[in-house]
Amino acid sequence: MNADETAERDEDLDLAALDPFTPPEHQRLGGSGRALAWWMTLGGAVGAGASIELLVSEIHLVSDPQAQLGCDLNPLIGCSTSLLQWQSHLLFGLPNAAFGAALFGVLAGLGVALLAGARLASWLWQLMSVAMVGAVGFVLWFLYQSMTALGTLCPWCMVTWAVIIPAAFGIWAQAARGGHLPLPRAVVRTLYLERWLMGVILVVAILLAIVFGFWSKWLLVLGV
Repeated sequence: MNADETAERDEDLDLAALDPFTPPEHQRLGGSGRALAWWMTLGGAVGAGASIELLVSEIHLVSDPQAQLGCDLNPLIGCSTSLLQWQSHLLFGLPNAAFGAALFGVLAGLGVALLAGARLASWLWQLMSVAMVGAVGFVLWFLYQSMTALGTLCPWCMVTWAVIIPAAFGIWAQAARGGHLPLPRAVVRTLYLERWLMGVILVVAILLAIVFGFWSKWLLVLGV
């Protein structure tokens, strides 16, 4: 980064400090705050790792249906029950985890680019925003399937959920704040200023669903 870019970044930070809702020039031109860029980088790497673990576990299970997988912790938390089911192979019969590994890899790569000062095109912010809508929708759908059909919670899946939800609200907020999404100003302001609150509300709702949706399994695990 040259001296002019450094001076521009410092000026942008000063403006953002005066009015947190008004994006600095760097972000209006497609850049990102460092917190989101770091989360995309590290979270993407963690999500890709969890997806690869799922793929490896499925390979072990296919080669030996009686295999004891490391992700099978107790009657409630385990992955062998769901790995070979149709819910885990939604597109073309391929494992969801294969798509997850690729998409998380892309997320991490974009995070690295943003950390390096890259400015992404508006269409890419829009594409990421749409992808995050699909990702959160998939999380909620798979949670429902886990409660109603599979009867277990996949630990590696939950790791990916923990990455997706903060990344989604961060990307939506950044895309809206930077002017990349055609949303009313009031909606943009709420989405940006309340992004953490909305993320926490969704996480709490998921945790409550897990507690009450698997109540009998919790009692079994706890020996009650």
